[in-house]
Amino acid sequence: MINNENILIINCGSQFTQLIARRLREMKIHSVILNWDVDCAKAASFSPLGIIISGGPDSVNDPDAITIDPAILKLGCPVLGICYGMQLLSKLTGGVVSSGGKPEYGATSINIKGASRLLKGIPESMNVLMSHGDNVSQLPAGFLPTSSTSGGVVASIEDSSRKLYGLQFHPEVAATEHGTEILRNFVFGICGCSGDWDLADWVDGTVAGIRESVGNDRVVCGLSGGVDSSVSAVLVNRAVGENLQCVFVNHGLMRKNEPEQVMSQYKALGLNVKYVDASERFLAELAGVTDPERKRKIIGKLFIDVFEEEAGKIDGAKWLLQGTIYPDVIESGTKKGSAVIKSHHNVGGLPEHMNLKLLEPLRDLFKDEVRALGRIIGMPEEIINRQPFPGPGLAVRCLGEITKQRLDTLREADAIFREELKNAGLYAGIWQSFCVLLPVKSVGVMGDSRTYNEAVVLRAIHSQDAMTAEWVRIDYDVLDRTAKRICNEVKGINRVVMDVTSKPPATIEWE
Repeated sequence: MINNENILIINCGSQFTQLIARRLREMKIHSVILNWDVDCAKAASFSPLGIIISGGPDSVNDPDAITIDPAILKLGCPVLGICYGMQLLSKLTGGVVSSGGKPEYGATSINIKGASRLLKGIPESMNVLMSHGDNVSQLPAGFLPTSSTSGGVVASIEDSSRKLYGLQFHPEVAATEHGTEILRNFVFGICGCSGDWDLADWVDGTVAGIRESVGNDRVVCGLSGGVDSSVSAVLVNRAVGENLQCVFVNHGLMRKNEPEQVMSQYKALGLNVKYVDASERFLAELAGVTDPERKRKIIGKLFIDVFEEEAGKIDGAKWLLQGTIYPDVIESGTKKGSAVIKSHHNVGGLPEHMNLKLLEPLRDLFKDEVRALGRIIGMPEEIINRQPFPGPGLAVRCLGEITKQRLDTLREADAIFREELKNAGLYAGIWQSFCVLLPVKSVGVMGDSRTYNEAVVLRAIHSQDAMTAEWVRIDYDVLDRTAKRICNEVKGINRVVMDVTSKPPATIEWE
């Protein structure tokens, strides 16, 4: 395996934790995210050049508040506490954290005072994102305040002799001015990182590691047609070759002509893939179900059941390969202290009685890195650039009851939208674009006849990592052609609307 320089990120439950990792990755710094309850010996085993303690939703003064092993602060490498992390760092070293009375949420102006290695080169006054109710009211011995808000709240502290640093604000978010420069000061100026993270090196090391771990065992993989599972399969195929057996389950919830297209692509990639048509089974299980989380659970369980049946037919299978990526892990809340936003059926869904070891080579990568990885290992652009598609497929875009007729209606509308975006040269530059079928009927008129049909929503977003997203401003002429074609060509639709909500407050998918 490649031995990269490591910065440890200790996750105390913040939804911003993954953004810290992203910012470091953009600087070519390798990071390892560990849960708050990691012991010092485990943390030391990574030989970190530095440690970052994330924010979190708790108060450090709560009786059951998240804390870390105090010995981690004595490993000798620099430590940076962010928000809750700064308060925890202060409490563990003898400081006092008190309720601030009036919480600070949102953009706040701070003023830098005195020399600081962490804030070197940063303007004396800037706006930062604050999100806290408590504050450090008494600094630990040896610490100096290096900035404060206009209200006198300590915004940053440091004890350079012990290499301990704290920020009450979030440098990892875009709303904090000069946040990236502050993180650069920490990892390069204070921790001494050189920036040696490289995906090409990662590929060689990961393939070698998989080959060593798996040996001559057989690996089974459930392919979905998406870029994550496809890249995972091609990567592992490099390591174990014919010992990888892939299974493609058609759950009847894919886009128009997609099952045939992906099977053709997998054949061209030289993957050993078995095709299983289970569409009727999925439709039968989903009949009458309208609750979105129940849909996801049903699809996830049935997918595992079907996959388990096929995996049971593969002699010598000892490993299960999944295309899990980091945003899946965060949204499913598998990091203790993180909230469940929506369940992903490829996270934590492995039945114990299958007795297979889990192989998730992409688990700590973001979507854009997965695409870059696909190019490095020589995959075709039509797979790499395939827009993200949810595991439950069209079931979470067909709101209300799932029927074959409604799915076919949605498939046709979705195909028209994607075709018009491609004709306008827009499709490749959009992160995700799709239609949502609403169980809402409205009055319309076609010719001289009154109609009472369902509505379709057009959804198009830009994103880097699926954790945040902005809606796409599509040219009115493209929208006009799309709406006219859908209403004229798709039976059962008489109204087309546009979703102009970003994430947050919405999620990318509707369910």
